[in-house]
Parts: sequence; structure tokens; C-alpha cells
Amino acid sequence: MSSSTPILKDELDIVIPTIRNLDFLEMWRPFFQPYHLIIIQDGDPSKVIKVPEGFDYELYNRNDINRILGPKASCISFKDSACRCFGFVVSKKKYIFTIDDDCFVAKDPSGKEIDALQQHIQNLLTPSTPFFFNTLYDPYREGTDFVRGYPFSLREGVPTAVSHGLWLNIPDYDAPTQLVKPLERNTRYVDAVLTIPKGTLFPMCGMNLAFNRELIGPALYFGLMGEGQPIGRYDDMWAGWCVKVISDHLGLGVKTGLPYIWHSKASNPFVNLKKEYKGIYWQEELIPFFQSVSLPKDCTTAQKCYIELSRQVKAKLGSIDEYFNKLADAMVTWIEVWDEYNPSAEEKPVALPNGSAK
Repeated sequence: MSSSTPILKDELDIVIPTIRNLDFLEMWRPFFQPYHLIIIQDGDPSKVIKVPEGFDYELYNRNDINRILGPKASCISFKDSACRCFGFVVSKKKYIFTIDDDCFVAKDPSGKEIDALQQHIQNLLTPSTPFFFNTLYDPYREGTDFVRGYPFSLREGVPTAVSHGLWLNIPDYDAPTQLVKPLERNTRYVDAVLTIPKGTLFPMCGMNLAFNRELIGPALYFGLMGEGQPIGRYDDMWAGWCVKVISDHLGLGVKTGLPYIWHSKASNPFVNLKKEYKGIYWQEELIPFFQSVSLPKDCTTAQKCYIELSRQVKAKLGSIDEYFNKLADAMVTWIEVWDEYNPSAEEKPVALPNGSAK
């Protein structure tokens, strides 16, 4: 991927949620400058966010979101990084890379700066292998292949919907783990990319994430979080659980591993605990729900899958707390917004590979 021409320059947007000046972009300039940025300003819309010169960007604040979406703006979270999904819906590109503003360029063990964006693109442009695990991890990386015993009928793989990157320095821990391990830092650089197997959920972190918007964009809804909601910091978890069961149903792949970014800011564990505690409690019922989700065969698009998932959320999780009824309604509103702003993708079915659909 060491081409002088930036890969997918006209097919990828970078979405950044923020509450502060975007000085962090200076460090990313060599990698991000060719791309279009969609910046979602969270918090006080009267605050002026400064973007370094030379970047091609559009900036939306809460007033813009309310003006553009009207009553349907209620599905976009406020005072939470879940506001980023507004950028997903207004983008017109095939691919999205989203990153938090406290994430910097990491270095590999040789000391070379990591071009996280190009690694994500490589992940997205090569197939995934969710139906049979390859013990050499990603067989499409240079210098590796499928091992002996891997079925030839599955070696073509399936399209990759999501590339989930990792982080050095500050780990992505929940509040209880932060409290008992306040000084822990992730120093392990694992040079691997692997496909998460079909039927296996994972905790998705939204701060270093890329996806194929055309294949799976409608499932990347980060829920109702932040101000006015009983929960926060579960936006990416919710999106990850939804995107995985829908990707499994549609025969799409999710990769995790490379690329790494450098995560610099440890958030306050006591503030986090206040946001997370209901999520920590509820997740013991949410995860079995997602493990048992079954989507009918006529759900051939991410939108149809997501609407069906919203129905199951209301039917099976609504009794846990009224919040889930509200969330299920917001999921439907989100798809209405998606289809309104992406009309050409409204009825674009994913070609299900043989044997992969339920």
C-alpha cells in the first residue's frame, strides 16, 4: 500500500466527533490531508471549533443537526461521541473511517509511524473468512496464505464490512477495570489481523474504526446515549453487537487487529462509572439477546435487518427498562433518516453467499 497516490481518496470520508479544537490533526496531516473530513461538534454549538488550515472539511454542530433533521434529530445523541453517526448518514462516500480527537499516530516496534488509515483500507479491500478460522490469521496479508486443511470452497472469502483497529497506551477499559488498574498501559503490539468468526460477538471500540458504508452503514447506529439518557459509553458496544449479528446474517466479515493508534487521554473512571453502570448491569441480558438473534431470510439489506432487530429489541428487551422501547423507536427513526439521505441505497440487497444466510 505504499503508493504515492492516496488510496480511496475520493471514496472515503473521515468522521470525527469533538468538543475541542482539532490540533491533533497536525500529527495526522501526512495521512489525512488528502481526504474529506466530516466533523461533528458535540456540546455547546456556540463554541467555535478551530480546524488547522489546509484540510478539506465540513463541520456540523447541534443546531445544524436539528435544522437538517427536524424532529428526527432526536435519534442523534447529544453530549456523547455517539453523535458521530450523523456524519455516517450525511456522507456520500463508500467508506468511512472514524477516529476520536484524543488519538494520535502510533509507532510500530521498528519506530516507524503507522498509517492507520491505509491499513484500514487494506483490511476493507481484502476479503474476510468468518466461516472457517485460519490459524495464520488473515490469509490475504503479504507473506501468508491459507493453511493445510482449509477448505478450498471457502478460500474466496466474503466482503469485509468492518475493520476494527486497536490502541496503544491508554487501554479501552470500563470504569471498574480503570479503577483497579489506574496505571495500566497497553504496550503490546500484535502484528496480526483476524476475522471474527461467525456467531461470535465482540466489544467494538469506536475510536479507531472503518467500515464499508454501502454494505453495512445503516447498522452503524450508535444508539441513544449521553444527555437525557440513562446510559453512556455503550454507543460503540451497541453498534458493534448490532453490526456483528447483521454482518453474520448477510454473509459479511468483520476484522480486528491492525492498525494501532496511540490513545492519549484517560477519562475519569468515576465519571465513566456514572455513565456506564446501567450498561454494565444490563449487558448481562443484552449479550444473550444478541447471541440468540435470528433474522429471517427476507432481510436482505442492512436496513431490513435493522428494522427487524428493532422489533426484537422492543419485544425482548422492553421489559428490562423503558429505555429499550425508546431505543427501538430511535432505531426505526435512524433508518428513516438513512433512507431519506441515501435514497439510492434504500433497496440494495446484499448478495448472500451460499450457506451463509440463516
